[in-house]
Amino acid sequence: MNHDFVEKNLPTLMILTVVAISFGFLVEVVPHFFLKETTQPIKGLKPYTAMQLEGRDIYIREGCNVCHSQMIRPFRAETERYGHYSVAGESVYDHPFLWGSKRTGPDLARVGGRYSDEWQRAHLYNPRDVVPESIMPAFPWLFEQELDGRYTADKMRALRSVGVPYTDEDIEGAKEAVRGHKEIDALVEYLQNLGLLLKHKR
Repeated sequence: MNHDFVEKNLPTLMILTVVAISFGFLVEVVPHFFLKETTQPIKGLKPYTAMQLEGRDIYIREGCNVCHSQMIRPFRAETERYGHYSVAGESVYDHPFLWGSKRTGPDLARVGGRYSDEWQRAHLYNPRDVVPESIMPAFPWLFEQELDGRYTADKMRALRSVGVPYTDEDIEGAKEAVRGHKEIDALVEYLQNLGLLLKHKR
């Protein structure tokens, strides 16, 4: 087929482009749907507790995922700074996943246990109290707003419908597990759980 003909004939160019992209998708992406290491949870992975689940939703609501990724790439510069590179099995219970593609702030995939609860609270109340050069906004209202747990069980049921292994007991006790706690408690509990299973691997 003449190269000039393809470039000057828009319908032909579009059809060949779609064919090429489809072939690439079939070869590169589809096989991963059937690989165990990309679809199975890593050893020891558990669904989020009711508090962690509420904390994750607060993390999304406040836009933390806009500035912080949760995806450590397999490059030495990243693994030296953040720890073991991210693997697909860590995220199988995350709906939606929060890998992110922008880092205005540092990656948080392995932040669990890196700082104390008190440090996390101080940092979220006013980041410049602990990191003077920080450009992160403060979140003082998290210390005032209480969780009522009204929708926590419904969230767990929804997640169970897409494969997260919540038990009936988890769902029944969800409301009581979070009711009366401050939003900051849930967010800190979520952050302190991130990346613990692969934290000490390199």
